[in-house]
Amino acid sequence: MRIHVQNPADEVLFPITPEQWANAVARAPDMAGLRVSFASDDAGYAEAIREAEVLVTWTRVVHERFPKGALPGAAPKLRMIFCTSAGLDRLAPFDWLPDDVLLLNNRGTHAAKAGEYGIMALLMLANNIPFFAERQREGQWQPRFASVLAGRTVCVVGLGSLGGAVAERAKQFGMRVIGVRNSARPHDACERVVAQDAIDSVLPEAEFLVLACPLTPQTQGLLDRRRMELLPRGARLVNIGRGALWDQEALCDLLDAGHLNGAVTDVAVPEPLPPEHRAWRTPGLFITPHMSSDDPGTYNDRSLDILFENLRALRAGRPCPNRVEPARGY
Repeated sequence: MRIHVQNPADEVLFPITPEQWANAVARAPDMAGLRVSFASDDAGYAEAIREAEVLVTWTRVVHERFPKGALPGAAPKLRMIFCTSAGLDRLAPFDWLPDDVLLLNNRGTHAAKAGEYGIMALLMLANNIPFFAERQREGQWQPRFASVLAGRTVCVVGLGSLGGAVAERAKQFGMRVIGVRNSARPHDACERVVAQDAIDSVLPEAEFLVLACPLTPQTQGLLDRRRMELLPRGARLVNIGRGALWDQEALCDLLDAGHLNGAVTDVAVPEPLPPEHRAWRTPGLFITPHMSSDDPGTYNDRSLDILFENLRALRAGRPCPNRVEPARGY
């Protein structure tokens, strides 16, 4: 099988290297027969794509290279695209994707890091760290005491690899975990799971709420102003999904008004967030620049292991575990 890895030209932290590939094959000897090429420029891409059966690359590369109608002509032998991101909302709508080309995401790579970031964010909010960060900048010694996480209720919206990892960490800290996803199917870390259309029924219980679901037409704006107001006064929020999952302006308004106690977000609209945006100065809002789930030390190794898991399934005639269903958007 002919595989091409196309790294973005400006990628310095996460380029997939021949050494990483060789190490992945050493972990999976059944993949030793794969033929692979690497490029980060137009010439290397042009040389490889006409023969490539599998393309491994970034969502932005797919977005740039495959406008609607480009396939199959631009890559006549292509059977699979493996994107190194978990969320592929940038590629929607998927009308550019031929029915006979599999699109895979990188679901699973981010779980360990996301779980640690998520529990860190919950601990930060429980201990009023956004408040203390503001007091530090002002040079103010102003104690504010806090309670432990154990026994408190967190609602985790989205129970895939990101949300599931946060739910597991929260359970380990003794929290009462309520899950929300597209169905009410149980989850081991959750005391209770409700379907997304029943989210209003659990919001009044949520002292903490974590957004970790993919961005789709069904989840865009899911946590709007009305739903934020259903949360108990003093609730705390975390977003490790996408900025468009919530109403960012409403979040700032309700933090300003004191209805919400604090929030930690790793995502924003737009990204990068402009220096003049009010979110930077909203009391109780702590912002990180979309880095919550990416570990440069393990990311590519895990990504290649996941790619091989899917190639193994393809060889065996089984469904690829990371296949994206265009109708669902993930």
